[in-house]
Amino acid sequence: MLRSALGRGAVAAAVAFTLAGCGLTGQAGGGSSAVQGKSAAEALGELDRLQVKGRAPMTGFDRGEFGPAWSDVDHNGCDTRNDILKRDLKDETFKSGTHDCIVLTGVLDDPYSGKTIRFERGQKTSSAVQIDHVVALADAWQKGAQQWPEGKRKELANDPLNLLAVDGPLNSQKGAGDAATWLPPRGAYRCAYVSRQIQVKAKYGLWVTSAEKDAMRKILNSC
Repeated sequence: MLRSALGRGAVAAAVAFTLAGCGLTGQAGGGSSAVQGKSAAEALGELDRLQVKGRAPMTGFDRGEFGPAWSDVDHNGCDTRNDILKRDLKDETFKSGTHDCIVLTGVLDDPYSGKTIRFERGQKTSSAVQIDHVVALADAWQKGAQQWPEGKRKELANDPLNLLAVDGPLNSQKGAGDAATWLPPRGAYRCAYVSRQIQVKAKYGLWVTSAEKDAMRKILNSC
C-alpha cells in the first residue's frame, strides 16, 4: 500500500534496484540505495507476460482523471512531490516549520543524463528538477487506465515505483513517450529504466504496443 511505502527508507528499498543479471545498478536518484531486484532475464519474462495491443484513443484524457496533482496519499503531511524530492535528492534543506517536509534545496544525481543538478525551490527555479512518471499518465490512459476507477488511477499517479526526480528539460522532452519513442540519453540507465516501466505495467495490468515491446526487448537483450 502507498500509505506504508512512502517512508523514506521503505521507498528507497521499493524503487531502487540492481539488474543483477547485467551487473548494472539502476538507482532512483542520488538519495536512494540500490537493492537486489530483477535481472534482465526476469524483466524479459515479465515483458512476455504483458498483453500486446494497439493504443486506445486519447479521448477523455485529462491530468485530473488521475486525481489532484501530488496528493498526500499516505497522510504523512507531505505531498507526493516533496516525498519523492526527499527520497531522490541529497544534501536537502527544508522549510522551517514543515517537519522536514517541504524541500527548499538539494542535489540530484540525475539518472537520465548523469548530470549533477542543484535544486532550489522557487517559481523560476523549481522546474530544473521535475518528478517524472516513468510510465507517463497519458501513455497509461491509452493502454488500459481509462477503464479504471479513479482510485486506481490516483494510486498509479502517486506510486513511488512510477516516480523519479529527474532533469526537468528531459522530462518535458519525454512527454507521453513510451520506450518505442523515448529513452533516457544516458545509455547506462536504459536497462534499469525499461525494467522499471515493465514492473509498473505488470503491477497495474497495463498493456504494451508491439513497437514498445520490441524496443524494450532490444534494450534488455543488450544489458
